[in-house]
Amino acid sequence: MTTLKARLQEDLTAAIKTRDELRASTLRLTITAVHKEEVAGTEARELSDAEVEKVIAREAKKRREAAEAFDKGGRAESAERERAEGEVLAEYLPKPLSDEELATVVAEAVAEAAAQGNEGPRAMGAIMKLANQKVAGRAEGGRVAAEVKRHLGS
Repeated sequence: MTTLKARLQEDLTAAIKTRDELRASTLRLTITAVHKEEVAGTEARELSDAEVEKVIAREAKKRREAAEAFDKGGRAESAERERAEGEVLAEYLPKPLSDEELATVVAEAVAEAAAQGNEGPRAMGAIMKLANQKVAGRAEGGRVAAEVKRHLGS
């Protein structure tokens, strides 16, 4: 079992023992999502920590989107629950990049792409590919794309 998956399991056990319903239910759903990812496809496999992290990030994103939808629908209590679940999941994710750090990473990717002969607005795809490799899940794709567009002046 990977270390992150084992940590999720241990934290679930602790949450159940302390009767922390929010944390326990959030971790149960996340562990289920990890398990579904492991058995998806033609052959069951053990996920790496990086893959488990991606599943957790996807689950956190679902919580943010659900909170926004509940806010728009006037269901503040449900939105607050989704936000609280998102905060629990954030504990298992790497610290997100600040705007300054993201700008630095994108600037490096733009320079690297230019060195490879990719320049201007048409190089967006190449720059995004380089930037996303450097960001490695510490910033959402939309934030990265907005920063790349800002750098390219489009």
